[in-house]
Amino acid sequence: MTIVHRLLLLFSLLTATTAHADDLIQIIEAVKPSVVGIGSLQQTRGPAVSFIGTGFVIGDGFTVVTAAHVVNDLVNKGQTATLGVLVRSGETAHFRAAELIGMDKDHDLARLRITKGNALPALRVGDSSKVREGKALAFMGFPLGMVLGLNHVTHRCIVSAITPLATPAITARQLDGKTAQLLHKPVYAVFQLDGTAYPGSSGSPLFDPATGEVVGVVNMVFVKGVKESAITAPSGITYAIPANYLRLPPTTDGQ
Repeated sequence: MTIVHRLLLLFSLLTATTAHADDLIQIIEAVKPSVVGIGSLQQTRGPAVSFIGTGFVIGDGFTVVTAAHVVNDLVNKGQTATLGVLVRSGETAHFRAAELIGMDKDHDLARLRITKGNALPALRVGDSSKVREGKALAFMGFPLGMVLGLNHVTHRCIVSAITPLATPAITARQLDGKTAQLLHKPVYAVFQLDGTAYPGSSGSPLFDPATGEVVGVVNMVFVKGVKESAITAPSGITYAIPANYLRLPPTTDGQ
């Protein structure tokens, strides 16, 4: 290969890299309005609004997807706080009331319905069965909640493994009740990612940085509790539930 050919190849690679970076910038700007905080409102406490996780808008602009464990305590323990979403507008965040319309406990997914206001921009849900190990993806959410303001944070990652949710423990002592129960249910695969997420990221959309299509839902509690039951200290691994499970009919009992 001549020097000229090498220079042309280098120029092509640099141009392609710049183009991909520009594409991601545009996709991030397009995805942001659809990613919301999940929270609760109770006027008698301070602060009145509490952040509990991340969610994203799909469908007609009023349906919000999040992780079931994010809203489970709020809807099941008779709390008087109002469930809702936190929508960033400029430098502030507005609370919009929502109701639970479906919960799939097996896949730790929940659907909410915004009850007031205008529709929000919705994300497209892609076909997660086409995702392969090594696929470059991104996820967006609020890992630190509202500690520093409701600011969207985007992480790039690759799918480092596609692995079954329930892994048989090494010893009977390590096989806790939750894991044992899951072993009697159909086993499904989850995405293991090399990006770092935090509990506030649960419910974040995992999306294709080239198209913005959602292929998974980030899960930082339910999956880690099962996958890492044999590990003394939790790892820094991030997991996501494949988005194809969002196509299942929503239920309220997880069946």
